[in-house]
Amino acid sequence: MSKTENRIIRKRIANAYISSVVSISLVLFLVGIGSLLLVNTGTVSDYFKENMAVSVLMKPEVGEDEALGFKSLVDSLPFVRATEYISREQGEREMKQMLGEDFLDVFETSPIPVSLNLTLKAEHVSPDSLAAVEKLLTEYPQVDELVYQSSLVETLNSNLSRISSVIAVFIALLMFISFVLINNTMRLSFYDKRFTVHTMKLVGATRSFIRAPFLVKALFMGLFASMLAILMLVLSLFVVKAEFAQLFSIFRVDLLLLVMGIVIAAGLVICLASTYVAVNRLVSLGKDELYG
Repeated sequence: MSKTENRIIRKRIANAYISSVVSISLVLFLVGIGSLLLVNTGTVSDYFKENMAVSVLMKPEVGEDEALGFKSLVDSLPFVRATEYISREQGEREMKQMLGEDFLDVFETSPIPVSLNLTLKAEHVSPDSLAAVEKLLTEYPQVDELVYQSSLVETLNSNLSRISSVIAVFIALLMFISFVLINNTMRLSFYDKRFTVHTMKLVGATRSFIRAPFLVKALFMGLFASMLAILMLVLSLFVVKAEFAQLFSIFRVDLLLLVMGIVIAAGLVICLASTYVAVNRLVSLGKDELYG
């Protein structure tokens, strides 16, 4: 093989390594975003659960003082996160906004009762827990009924579970793509050294000895690609925080360290595993196959 051909092959290998590192970094960046969403699924679920309102409608004869006394009692219940007192006048204003200014003209007395808007702790927002809460509160003489969207809880839980599954499949697909990229890069790198490797086999070098330099190179590729992906992820989070600060009240940023660990582990596993498989297969090539 001429020097010109050698230079061309080495240039192709260098370009392959660079493109592989960049591609893997982008893949790991997407893996990081997916992991961030995945580890925050519980936090997002809790956020929506704790912001689902449960309306406690009082009986028509319950006045403001009695309702406020009942509010103090409800505040002390262990499953209640927060309460808001809705006076009859406030309820009428809200209904006028929804139904028009003259909706009360057909009534002799206001049909709007005083009420409480409750938000519950996340662990108590499930169909069974809500049924137990409803049974408990409706036993109080002041309470007429509870109004809440029971189907919303079931829809929320099923959708979050479905989204988590989709993200997990997406991450697995991205890791497979990275695996193929590294596999092809290592095949090209091995091709440049195939005769040297064959000579090493002839003098008794073991497979582990031949694999070692390729695995070390893969280790550094994985670390470099992971660091690049983490840098992109952190910069993206700063941009998101500047534009959508409210998201950071939902996402737990402290879980970012866990996500960084996932990205580094994914980068190392992808690079080392794909390199191990590729080199193992190529080391098994016979003398005639080296010229293929």
